[in-house]
Amino acid sequence: MTSFSSGRRDLFKVTAGSALAAPFILSGAVHAQEQQAETSMKPTPAQTSGFNIGAFKVTVISDGTRLFGNPHETYGTNQPKEAVEELLHANFLPTDKFLNGFSPTVVETGSDVVLFDTGMGEGGREAGAGHLLEGLKQAGYSPDQVSVVVLTHMHGDHIGGLMEGGAPAFKNARYVAGQVEYDFWKDPARVGTPAEGGHKGVVSKVVPLAEKTTFIKEGSEVVPGIVGVEAFGHSPGHMIFRVESEGKQLVLTADTANHFVLSLQKPDWEVRFDMDKAKAAASRRKVFDMIATERLPFVGYHMPFPAVGFVEVFDGGYRFVPETYQFQI
Repeated sequence: MTSFSSGRRDLFKVTAGSALAAPFILSGAVHAQEQQAETSMKPTPAQTSGFNIGAFKVTVISDGTRLFGNPHETYGTNQPKEAVEELLHANFLPTDKFLNGFSPTVVETGSDVVLFDTGMGEGGREAGAGHLLEGLKQAGYSPDQVSVVVLTHMHGDHIGGLMEGGAPAFKNARYVAGQVEYDFWKDPARVGTPAEGGHKGVVSKVVPLAEKTTFIKEGSEVVPGIVGVEAFGHSPGHMIFRVESEGKQLVLTADTANHFVLSLQKPDWEVRFDMDKAKAAASRRKVFDMIATERLPFVGYHMPFPAVGFVEVFDGGYRFVPETYQFQI
């Protein structure tokens, strides 16, 4: 794996506007999230990481990280606090805080430069996030080279970078998004509900691009070699994507799992970020059973950077195995 970095502040603000407790950046304004867990931040270097899947070039970009306190308020919310702390301690992790990262991914196929999710965007930069454009440049791409932007779902940390200065950040791109996801968030019925903040973000960031967007469902092809798979629960129309080239495969799991220990080793534990917690748990098991059985690498949007690894079945759940040199030889 090839990695390179330069110094920068790797911080950001997360907002809510939803009972899902999912992060939303809305027009640069920060809306209070009911997270009493936030702690201090510290600078981290800019990072991109690249590898090949067959003839496809894959680049993972760190859009930012945020440090939270009180993991039990986010993960294992249906479990005793002591059970969450015990699992963290057993995995050599602090029991009073956790670090959350955000990793958009580029897949260059030879015909297209496909970007999966757009990070926090300009609304997160005051606090040090929104590093996608910087990361693209670092990896040798300009925004104008992006030919397809895929939205795995429409939470703010995935759609925040769609616009830049009131205009599309990727002016030559077409867009791909799940039909179920879009229909839910754009619906005016969300106004006056806990999902109103997410609705406003989609109206601001996604609806203006609708004429250039292809809305997909299970099994739809994004470009040759990239296919969408429904994995609902984290959000109403959350999707993952299978990437295949020259017999090699990769799965982009987006937010199917939000923590490499708490969401994978205990896939049935409830996660505050998940809208439909039962569906989210079922999707975690479906997706990671498949990944473990087929021994596939995956990129998880919130896995520790570079966010790439494997899973094995472990103690009723899954154990995350970070990538080391598998793509180098």
